[in-house]
Amino acid sequence: MNLAILQARMTSTRLPGKVMAPVLGEPMIGRQLERLGRAARLDRIVIATSREASDDPLASYCEGLGLTVFRGELADVLGRFLGALDLFPQAQTVVRLTADCPLADPAVIDATIARHEEAGADYTSNTPAVRTYPHGLDTEVMRRETLEAAGREATDPYEREHVTPFIYRRPERFRIASLSREPSLAHLRWTVDLPEDLDFVRDVYARLYPANPAFTSDDIVALDRNSSGAVT
Repeated sequence: MNLAILQARMTSTRLPGKVMAPVLGEPMIGRQLERLGRAARLDRIVIATSREASDDPLASYCEGLGLTVFRGELADVLGRFLGALDLFPQAQTVVRLTADCPLADPAVIDATIARHEEAGADYTSNTPAVRTYPHGLDTEVMRRETLEAAGREATDPYEREHVTPFIYRRPERFRIASLSREPSLAHLRWTVDLPEDLDFVRDVYARLYPANPAFTSDDIVALDRNSSGAVT
């Protein structure tokens, strides 16, 4: 089983409540989940959020969609991942995704999983030192045993909060692979951290979704080109 764990919380410092912000009448996380559902290589999706009362609306919404929700410590995101993983003992591969990426591309997710399997890696991402994918298409794939080792051994607060640094900081221990593309689109920002990011996402959905709910990354790039004469 390929298990996607989508980390989400309501207490974003720069844009609180962003994951439930409306995008074409649905919460942003709902729009992302709709896109993730098109990834052929994802077998299950579980939401990893916190026990804080502030995350109650998020948890209720996701449970209302029929999804499994694991709630753990707010600051220990790695611990939340381990708790979510424990709910699925049959899962051998974990895909880490974050809920501030409502333009996530199912084809990129599938390609990253395929690269992971092809390489026989412990950890694979499309965010190596030299990034080539837009910010907001980030996908990390790891073996169950690799994530479990991180969960047992990581003590650095940064490694607990950001889940995977314990792994990719140790290339001498773990087999690391990556996925890149040409030409690079690393200059594009499709993640939502700031109000202007949310405005961009809402504009993309307003212009592309009504005609084609399964719009692709290429469609977004073409939209940028047609709007401004150049990809920005």
